Amino acid sequence: MSIQAIKPGWWQKPLDGQEKIWLSIAFVWCLAITIIMPWWHVVGDHNMSGEYHKITGGDFSMLTDQFIEKYQVGMDEGIPVVVPPANSDIFLRGAQWEWDPVLKLKAGSTYRLHLSSIDVNHGVSIQPVNMNFQAVPGYDSILTITPTTKGEYRIICNEFCGAGHHAMIGKLIVE
Repeated sequence: MSIQAIKPGWWQKPLDGQEKIWLSIAFVWCLAITIIMPWWHVVGDHNMSGEYHKITGGDFSMLTDQFIEKYQVGMDEGIPVVVPPANSDIFLRGAQWEWDPVLKLKAGSTYRLHLSSIDVNHGVSIQPVNMNFQAVPGYDSILTITPTTKGEYRIICNEFCGAGHHAMIGKLIVE
């Protein structure tokens, strides 16, 4: 019986010069990103200036219903339309498969938008502008917004939320 020499695999061969250079560059880049990402999260301008509070779906629905009752001016395809005063708290509720209420806001006025979902995660994409947020169950996300351009905007759910996801379209009107 003869013993055959096992050929070394590619992983057993020493690295050549270029491989060492590229491996070193990749390692340094990984270290840099590991340090920069948490630092930029704290000091970067891209972070939304918002507040986040825990809240139950029932409590958020109650607050939204009170908001609708106080400022409702009509209906749009079965969804309440509200016209809140400037500098007020406004509410947008995500639920399978609708956004409510329809918000009519005044251009140039500032509002505190309370955003949440009462069932599953929903992505909030305001079209045609490039604004994206998350409506997360159990959290009241509060964003300070100042609409500047008049028009009618669609609120699209961009996080798959079930069979009726494609029809989950809300409305924001800036006058």
